[in-house]
Amino acid sequence: MKTWLILAQIITGIVLISLVLLQAKGTGLGRAFGSIAYHSKRGVEKMVFRSTILIAVIFVALSILNVLTF
Repeated sequence: MKTWLILAQIITGIVLISLVLLQAKGTGLGRAFGSIAYHSKRGVEKMVFRSTILIAVIFVALSILNVLTF
């Protein structure tokens, strides 16, 4: 079971990295806290954003399960 957890964590990590790289460029810290950064996400951008959050939660859950199982 430990092997499957590690494999799932590796695959989830690769997917998470890919989704982060797909995020819109130019949204650094300066624009993130400024008023010009306020715009609603639509279409594919919204789907990628929500998928990134979901995969990140799954990755954290797998990491915790991996630590708790000996």
